[in-house]
Amino acid sequence: MNIQLQVLGHALRTVAEEMGAALIRSAFSANIKERRDCSTALFDDRGRMIAQAEHIPVHLGAMPDAVAAVMEQQPSRTDVFVLNDPFAGGTHLPDITLVSRTDVGFAVSRAHHADVGGKEPGSMPAQSRTLAEEGVVIPPTRLDEQTLEALVAQMRNPEERRGDFRAQLAAHRLAGERVTELCARRSVDLIRAAMDELLAYSERVVRAGIERLPDGRFEATDVLEALEGELALRVAVTVDGDELEVDFAGTAAQHPGNLNCPLSVTRSATYFVVRCLTDPDVPASAGTFAPVRIVAPQGSLVNAEPGAAVAGGNVETSCRIVDLLFRAFAEAVPVPAQGQGTMNNLTLGNDRFTYYETLGGGQGACPDGDGPSGVHVTMSNTLTTPVEALELAYPLRVGRHELRLGSGGRGRHRGGDGVVRELEVLEACRASILSDRRTHRPAGAHGGGPGAPGHNLLNGSDLPAKATVELAPGDVLRIETPGGGGFGS
Repeated sequence: MNIQLQVLGHALRTVAEEMGAALIRSAFSANIKERRDCSTALFDDRGRMIAQAEHIPVHLGAMPDAVAAVMEQQPSRTDVFVLNDPFAGGTHLPDITLVSRTDVGFAVSRAHHADVGGKEPGSMPAQSRTLAEEGVVIPPTRLDEQTLEALVAQMRNPEERRGDFRAQLAAHRLAGERVTELCARRSVDLIRAAMDELLAYSERVVRAGIERLPDGRFEATDVLEALEGELALRVAVTVDGDELEVDFAGTAAQHPGNLNCPLSVTRSATYFVVRCLTDPDVPASAGTFAPVRIVAPQGSLVNAEPGAAVAGGNVETSCRIVDLLFRAFAEAVPVPAQGQGTMNNLTLGNDRFTYYETLGGGQGACPDGDGPSGVHVTMSNTLTTPVEALELAYPLRVGRHELRLGSGGRGRHRGGDGVVRELEVLEACRASILSDRRTHRPAGAHGGGPGAPGHNLLNGSDLPAKATVELAPGDVLRIETPGGGGFGS
């Protein structure tokens, strides 16, 4: 990559990063301002991703579908569009996406709002059966003051929702200004030419990485823990020169509950693995995805029909897709042992407040080192809400937050340890848990031992992996997250 292209590529990525910083600093909810559960990116006029901030993997791989859906509406330079429909480029309903025009394309932000309506506070019900039960479904819609007020009126805590929307809008105004300044310094034609070359460069790097993999067909299976029993996932990866095909034929049919993935989420998980195995440092753009073909049967767990519930698919099934793909590639190249394989989603709330968090756990050990402990794994990249911020803003008290020592799998290199988190509620509310790896332990690799399974408890009594419960003041929820698998005997 020549020097001028490096400078321009860095300038575009800096716009995306500054956009994310503005969103985080302006947000009202702890989920965005403390946990940083949001993502930002820039696209060109053809709807191809050019630059992204280093945020949430499951958000970023799905954004191109959102931009494509907005482009069908022929947006003007002054329009801002809003959407969260998982079957029009969204992921799950709390992830609300804004798309606006710039001088050379589009700016995009996606933020997980702490509530978007629906049957349960926090809009992450454990037992939803339809998309409508999970909250307000927003197709690509022009966002003006009237539309914003109509949306927040359907959500809990409208003041907080309004504040988070305005934080996203501020980030978009900043992105538009920064792109205009860059074009004034360098010219529109030069920026567009640099965008084309950045795409081509990323594609060349990823193709070279795929070409280093052994040709062949590599298969794997895994399971998700559903209330109705286990759901099977199957994949066959075919490497052929500098291209690869990922075929999910044989995966379980669409789930009657909410563990379904829209195709955009399946793409995100697949692209994440491809980047990890080819060149993790390559500038992420649409060129990165060009050599990858994904085949996912319509009406399956990984390509659900419109209207299906998806709250758990975005957070839990996406993690399992990553585990599944790494297991397949393990037949060809060294990969880490399995990590915790879940986001350990917890939502609490009532009509007065809503709070959402995910919890870190153990990462699997690698061929050359131990797995890290207490980290978010695979498709999440968020932080943990600081105890002081949590207790200041919500009627919750943190009783314990510590490493779950010894939960990582044994081996030549140990898996990372999970965490223990206890929350005491100080007023009546409802809680929903979406978690996994409570029955099936994260597997070790090459003779390494498995990590410990996770464990959910209410006042000392067991809760299933997916649960919604009523809480009274003084009740204590305890989440013990899984450890990572070990590597080597």
